[in-house]
Amino acid sequence: MAPLNRRSFLKSSAKMAGVAGAAVVGASGGPAHGVTGANEKIRLATIGVHGQGFYHVKRLMELKKKGKNVDVVALCDIDEQVLAGRAGELEKMRGEKPATFTDLRKVYEDKSIDAVTIGMPNHWHALATIWACQAGKDVYVEKPCSWCIREGRKMVDAARKYQRIVKVGQHLRSDPGNGKATAELRAGLIGDVYMARSLVFRRRDSIGVKQPCDPPKHIHFDLWLGPAPKQAYHENLVHYNWHWFWDFGNGEIGNNGIHAMDLARWGMNKTLPVKVSSMGGRYGYTPPDQAQTPNTQLSTLTFGDGTMLVCDVRNRFTNQEEKIGVGNLFYGSQGYFANGKPSFGYGGAAYGGKPAPEIKLDSVGGKREANQYENFINAVRSRKYEDLNCDVLEGHYSAVLFHMANISYRVGRTLTFDPKTETFVGDGAKEANAFLTREYRAPFVVPERV
Repeated sequence: MAPLNRRSFLKSSAKMAGVAGAAVVGASGGPAHGVTGANEKIRLATIGVHGQGFYHVKRLMELKKKGKNVDVVALCDIDEQVLAGRAGELEKMRGEKPATFTDLRKVYEDKSIDAVTIGMPNHWHALATIWACQAGKDVYVEKPCSWCIREGRKMVDAARKYQRIVKVGQHLRSDPGNGKATAELRAGLIGDVYMARSLVFRRRDSIGVKQPCDPPKHIHFDLWLGPAPKQAYHENLVHYNWHWFWDFGNGEIGNNGIHAMDLARWGMNKTLPVKVSSMGGRYGYTPPDQAQTPNTQLSTLTFGDGTMLVCDVRNRFTNQEEKIGVGNLFYGSQGYFANGKPSFGYGGAAYGGKPAPEIKLDSVGGKREANQYENFINAVRSRKYEDLNCDVLEGHYSAVLFHMANISYRVGRTLTFDPKTETFVGDGAKEANAFLTREYRAPFVVPERV
């Protein structure tokens, strides 16, 4: 199959019996189909249902129970055993068997599906989103937005060109407590904020070493690899530890760090930095394990006005700071503010070194998650991406933060970044810019022009 750009998608779809793929884009350039009415049913498919993807399904089916007129009608996964099990679970929820697919391209050929949610590994996020936009489907894609910087920008381009609603799963933005904290910070709660520290203290043990072997017959490994380089299967890839390999994941800073850094950027009211320095390593495992990404990483990103965002990743034994394991400390001219786990929504501030009363942020657990998916559905109906708690552009900006940090770590030096071109400039730019994209494996190619 040729690379699935818009033209080849339309051409191949038009050949499919019963599938009017050529009607993806209307004469005006807008979507030829899509849910616009307040009462029309939204039919969704979830792609990648082993872990977080099936969490999408559960939350969406809760909305169905509440009368939101949505239905998850199809599931897709490269693992046939996982797919069968999840299909059985979904059938119990909805009283009817869902359609099942192992190849996401078949999902996109089904014109009855209005929207997709994507729970695939990071290296698939961009291409799966772009193909969905080209096929006229709205998208909820898991964090992080992208595997590399260029991919995120192409996702934004596709969403805007095809007038699709594309939401990134930065679910902490859907927490009313975090929204209140952001408003308080921007209103001057601690004066002028000059620095935020994103803390990512999450213990992770060795993953060991798994030898190359033939993939199990129920796993379509070539489809799992998708845009990534061809390589041998081993048991540390499917289904979770891919996070710690550069071809597929982005390390802990791109796994949990993205949540904290996203809230830090939101609270500081910033877009993209102009400088980055990141150091670290993979420590504390004897013998060393197979993973490639750092389990300890300290990154400093500097914005054009001199303010800083620091991300501190610690995956071994460590203390918490201000009750925070994963979250943020904001520092201002009049005090500091803490917000994070073990209970996201804890708010504490100190002024002039003296503790102030704890700020109650009314954080939520279930409320946050309900808000996250209902917000997506509401925007699908309104057709306004401005209604999203985290539109793809915001998701892209936050992903660029950790991408910059990882690139600095990998080239081993401080780098200067141009936010307008989203490229590195000055010393080390040539080596750093090589990490902005990758050579894609046909037919799984992120197109230069979406």
